[in-house]
Amino acid sequence: MSSLSGKTAIVTGGTSGMGEGVALKFAEEGANVLISGRYEERGESVVQKILKKGGSAFFNPGDISTSKANKKLVESAVSHFGQLDILVLSAGRLGLGKITELPEEEWLRTIDVNLNSAFYIMRYAIPEMLVNGGGNIVIIGSVAAFHAFPSHAAYCASKGALISLVRQVAADYGPEIRINLLCPAQVDTPLLRSSVKAFDNPETIIRQTEAKLPMKRLGTTNDIADAVHFLASDSSSWITGSCLTIDGGFLCT
Repeated sequence: MSSLSGKTAIVTGGTSGMGEGVALKFAEEGANVLISGRYEERGESVVQKILKKGGSAFFNPGDISTSKANKKLVESAVSHFGQLDILVLSAGRLGLGKITELPEEEWLRTIDVNLNSAFYIMRYAIPEMLVNGGGNIVIIGSVAAFHAFPSHAAYCASKGALISLVRQVAADYGPEIRINLLCPAQVDTPLLRSSVKAFDNPETIIRQTEAKLPMKRLGTTNDIADAVHFLASDSSSWITGSCLTIDGGFLCT
């Protein structure tokens, strides 16, 4: 029997990059997966990949920065699969800019997507999990919770706040609810590739980034999916309220 057989999971930001990798991994491990994202075509593409391999999934579009969308997401998972066991929050926003340069709207939007959305969806998901005796939450944060990056004021602030939120949920809802924060460094995703296009020499920037890491490579979506699977499975049954860095040694440099 697969490690997540019979479980139902919601994966936000599941239409590409790390979220897509998690959704595919969970489906392989036997979970029913509700994929959330803003782009329906991408979401349906991921669903088809899962269905072709005999997995179970469907796509639910929505803007997770609103309370209403998160409520609908939880209701859809329970309506479609009958229960909710696992929540993986992968959606994120960079919100680039120094404090004196960042538009207020971008600050608020970044906080909404990266932090407030976690509050909203857990507010609705935790009661549904408790109905079935408990559940498991994994939030994908960033090493930006521990390390400053130039012109990432909103991003770093939102990711740092997740540390305290995760610890608080662990304290308030254990032992029925386990929750952990996964903090990656540079992972080879479409978002990363898009961000370096702002430079004149994007491939050079990628190579330089890899060279600085002790592991001498970027992370992969499989690296992240394996770590999320570990935290969501019974293999980590005594781990809650933790912040696990998965960074190729970035914080050692």
